Amino acid sequence: MTGRLVVVSNRVPSDGPPSGGLVVALHDCLRATGGLWFGTSGRITDDPDDSFAQVQGDGYTMRTFDLSPAEQQGYYLGYANSVLWPLCHRRADLMALNAGDYDTYMQVNRRLARMMAAELRPDDRIWIHDYHFLPLADCLRAEGVTATIGYFHHIPFPATHDMMALPQHDLFPRWMAGFDLFGLQTQRDVAAALEMLRGLPGAELLRDGTISYRDRRFEVRSFPIGIDAAAFAAEAARIDGRALLNFAPDERLVIGVDRLDYSKGLDNRLRAFGRYLRDRAEDAPKASLLQIAPPTREEVDAYQQIREDLERTAGKVNGLHSDLGWTPIRYIHSGVPRDTLAAVYRAADVGFVTPFCDGMNLVAKEFVAAQDPDDPGVLILSQFAGAVEQMASALIVNPYDIGEMARALRQALAMPLAERIDRHQALARGVFRKDVAHWTRSYLDTMDRLSAARD
Repeated sequence: MTGRLVVVSNRVPSDGPPSGGLVVALHDCLRATGGLWFGTSGRITDDPDDSFAQVQGDGYTMRTFDLSPAEQQGYYLGYANSVLWPLCHRRADLMALNAGDYDTYMQVNRRLARMMAAELRPDDRIWIHDYHFLPLADCLRAEGVTATIGYFHHIPFPATHDMMALPQHDLFPRWMAGFDLFGLQTQRDVAAALEMLRGLPGAELLRDGTISYRDRRFEVRSFPIGIDAAAFAAEAARIDGRALLNFAPDERLVIGVDRLDYSKGLDNRLRAFGRYLRDRAEDAPKASLLQIAPPTREEVDAYQQIREDLERTAGKVNGLHSDLGWTPIRYIHSGVPRDTLAAVYRAADVGFVTPFCDGMNLVAKEFVAAQDPDDPGVLILSQFAGAVEQMASALIVNPYDIGEMARALRQALAMPLAERIDRHQALARGVFRKDVAHWTRSYLDTMDRLSAARD
């Protein structure tokens, strides 16, 4: 490994010691090379400087920059989260194509590229994260940066037919070609990216697996992200989750944990739980659903409607099935501390993970890591979650099929201990072996290979 690691992400974790698997993994890699971490500060100011503020990390440096109110609206809330996010999550119908948002998105990427270029070295390895900075490599190349640049797309890659709804669809391949390595979560995403590139005039898929386009060669590869499974498992065992919830001894727990987003299939999930309650036999387990759905991007109109729909469905199911001592759906519209969440996962009989579209879905992996291996819960997983490629021993469901999800709940709650253990052991092997440290090593090893090939 030569040169520094330079990380770019929308936000820099500059407000305290790193927490969470991804941040800790990147922190360790940066510390090993004395690297740099660039990203926004989280501050919105009327007249942001064209310079970085410096925050000293443990063995590396963080460089942050502010956004103006117009940049926050156009770059972040507008083009990134009201255009690219729905596009990548198969909801082109929800794209809000407001005049000027694309220009502001490019303005932020170009400003960041100008500021970064003054500090970069030819032997740096630059690792850019997520859809906020899709054009950044192309902007850096325009500034004369020749270093190896990788990108990781944490969300799904857009479908080819949806891409045509993006006014800048002709620029998307150019943005990709600015990178040396374009990382995606799943083989399904890689197939979607290659499908788009195959139909592109001037693009060529070479025998060595690289793509040639606009006088550049780059690779598109899958790197399924993991979690810090060992640390999460230890956290889960520290607290009695059932004691926190004040559940009756015979009450079974189904848990869902998702940001409040239209990609998560939350309304269908609650409706499926209501169907299970409606159809269950007299002697079937008494089960409750705990749905934790912290708010996100509440300034975006589409998210306000999701909250209203979810509250309406929860109220309807509870109205039909509650009694004086029992409310079947507990809906929490706020965040839960990580240690508490880990304990609640461990206490759950079923993990209900049913997104309509997801890059990976780390909730599924956290649920598996948190379980007591001698008495594990059952994972129900959407066929559209990226994690399904690694987690075939879950109960796989179609999140659009309410009846199928209800039947999966019935199967999970009645599953014998021996089958639960077998399924959990198969899932846990993958979650613990291919953790977040494995992910960072795999990605950076590939960048090292590309850097060596260029020398």
